[in-house]
Amino acid sequence: MSGRRGLGGRWVRRRPLRTRLALAASAAVALVAVGVCAAAFVIIRIQMTRQLDLNLAQTATQLTQQTRGWGPTASDTSCRYQAVPCVQIVPSDPAEDPRNRYALPVTAATRQVAAGHRSGYYTNLTVAEQPVRMFTKHLPNRRQALQVALRSDTVERGVRHAAWALSAVGGAGVLLAAALGYWVSRTGLAPVARLTATAERIAATRDARHRIELPAGPPAREDEVTRLATSFNIMLGELEQSVTSQRRLVADASHELRTPLTALRTNAELLARADRLTDAQRDRAAAALGRQLREVTTLVNDLIELARDEEPQPLVEQVRPAALLEHAVGAARGHWPEITFTARIDPVAATITVPGVPPRLARLLSNLLDNAAKFSPPGGPVDTELTLTSGQLELTVRDHGPGIAAADLPHVFDRFYRAQAARALPGSGLGLAMARQIARAHGAELTAEQAPGGGALFRLRVPVAKP
Repeated sequence: MSGRRGLGGRWVRRRPLRTRLALAASAAVALVAVGVCAAAFVIIRIQMTRQLDLNLAQTATQLTQQTRGWGPTASDTSCRYQAVPCVQIVPSDPAEDPRNRYALPVTAATRQVAAGHRSGYYTNLTVAEQPVRMFTKHLPNRRQALQVALRSDTVERGVRHAAWALSAVGGAGVLLAAALGYWVSRTGLAPVARLTATAERIAATRDARHRIELPAGPPAREDEVTRLATSFNIMLGELEQSVTSQRRLVADASHELRTPLTALRTNAELLARADRLTDAQRDRAAAALGRQLREVTTLVNDLIELARDEEPQPLVEQVRPAALLEHAVGAARGHWPEITFTARIDPVAATITVPGVPPRLARLLSNLLDNAAKFSPPGGPVDTELTLTSGQLELTVRDHGPGIAAADLPHVFDRFYRAQAARALPGSGLGLAMARQIARAHGAELTAEQAPGGGALFRLRVPVAKP
């Protein structure tokens, strides 16, 4: 038996979710319908039997007054008629029985009721091949029992009719339950079916641009499945953006690497024929080769840094941004001697520490300072300021160069993006993209804007934990 139940359970679990939901909904509604019909049948049967018992009791009460002077009497109707009761009076002593044969059965319990030793009772029996309901009660002040019987075939017929009617209703309820279960499974799982179809289509085509069609309506009326579909669409959007960004990064990286690799190959081939070159030509080729190797190395390192989304936790420590800023400004002064760097640090901000990776944060600051110096005129200033504002450390880096065009402002932090004015300057276009990625990995926000009075202004906001 347990093996058959196990097989049945496995069969259900192997069915599709839509089939299982339809079976569950149909079974639930069918169980309710059958239960209601069964309860109605029991109530109808009890009520009809109770009504018959009430008629018997009323008839017995009326006959008690009418038969006050009667002695033992045998019934002579044998319950041949439905509406006519069978009545007989039975003494407690069998010696007092009448000569006529009793039509209703007389038992020891009947004698006990007649003697007053037992209370009245109801009995179902058959008299003259007819179903009968009989009531036996004690006659007050007399050692006799009154037996009143009525045919119960009308009650049984009514009960049978009710059973057939309720069976028909129950059968219709089961069919309706099956239809409702099928409808519920189709309607309730329609978004899931669309989600599955979309996922299978994406797996087959590797195209993340597909989306699940959502029902029209206000967001407040969305159900759980619709919210799941919405979340899946958002995930698909993020996936599409990630895939697009990855493809763009590979395409841009190959484009950026093609030129220096070509130059490297040219200079390497040139140095391979060094015996045909003069000393000055060899020196120029060697210097160009070394410079191009450094550029390629820097570009590859930047790409490796950009491929990392978050900071390794073992390297995170408490860092004082003020000290990092002072060190970065000092290094920038040595690298850009023709630029004037200034650093204003709020005394309160100078004592604040935040969790981070010091080399990565130092790289962020050096990228911002190098970018500002690159666009500043010779002898021009680059202003940096570190303050504590609204529970955040705010670092600003401002140059006094041409600024950022409105068309370029949304793309400043894109990988390999270089504005029209910056294409003649050295660099690969990865410095600001790397700076923003480092900021996001540390939970900070880096933005760019036009500085009042000209130039570009970069603003870094770092959240500070409350003590």
